[in-house]
Amino acid sequence: MAEPIAERLTRLLALVAYLSEHPGAAVRQVAEHFGITEAQVLADVNLLWVTGTPGYLHDDLIDFSADALDHGVLTLTEARGMDRPLRLSSSEALALLLALRSLRELMTDQPGLEREPGALASAIDKLSSATGRAAEQAASVQVRVRQEATTGEAAAVASRLATVRGAIERGHRLHLRYVSAADVVTERDVDPVEVHSDGVTWALRAWCRRALGARTFRLDRILEIVELDTPAERHPDLEWETPRFGSEGRLVTLELASTARWVSEYVPVENVGDLPGGTYRVVLRVWDQAWVTNLLLSLGDSVLAVSPSELAREVAGRARRAIEEYDHLR
Repeated sequence: MAEPIAERLTRLLALVAYLSEHPGAAVRQVAEHFGITEAQVLADVNLLWVTGTPGYLHDDLIDFSADALDHGVLTLTEARGMDRPLRLSSSEALALLLALRSLRELMTDQPGLEREPGALASAIDKLSSATGRAAEQAASVQVRVRQEATTGEAAAVASRLATVRGAIERGHRLHLRYVSAADVVTERDVDPVEVHSDGVTWALRAWCRRALGARTFRLDRILEIVELDTPAERHPDLEWETPRFGSEGRLVTLELASTARWVSEYVPVENVGDLPGGTYRVVLRVWDQAWVTNLLLSLGDSVLAVSPSELAREVAGRARRAIEEYDHLR
């Protein structure tokens, strides 16, 4: 069973700290503490045994008592400083504090997103209390994230978001005055289907009555928006292509070639498992079908199998349409 590198690295670092505080801990005890198998504990120890500081000679490596290990006990004899708390220089602490404060300002300027500021505020307070002079220097710096520009923009997007959500809830059509990425302004009536965010930008998916097709409209490019009294028509094809996955999302299972191993490291996954021939299976929880469709198209031949089947059909359909459009241009 494979696991993301970030998860294992976190456990390896925690293992050194744990064994420093619990010398002579039994392998079984360590396995229960970390919620892994005894075999995985031994694999972690063997990896740490060849880990250390530059030079990588015997005295540069993390070390354990081999005799104790023969009796099922883990005794850390050389931690190479990994058991000591992190110490930040004044410049490092200052940079980290300013980055955290900038993140707090950025989150404040994002409309419509659920936020839990407690962890961020707690981290800033604890770091400030522990860094002394750096905290004083950071406090003298005013942090603004495009404050004059984003305040008005955020309020406008929030207003449009409320209008779109209201129209979807009441089943009404919308009239838009919209500026495209090419700086072309058009007016059109649309039947809204859903609104979604990638964490930075809000977008409306709708059936455009001007283009007679499905379109996506960024809310920050909408110049004017009006909810009409006209009922929005249902468009079954559009709803099938961009279904609402709901608050729980949908589980998607992918079988990928080894060349796409990076997916399990950079994308939050529910489960990862190795398959014969170096391939592997990954399970994702997906809230946005357009996102996972784009991911699969970008992976190309590295995608070996996709479940559920309707997602596979959607990806295949988009790929065929792209090829057809390309053939027309040649």
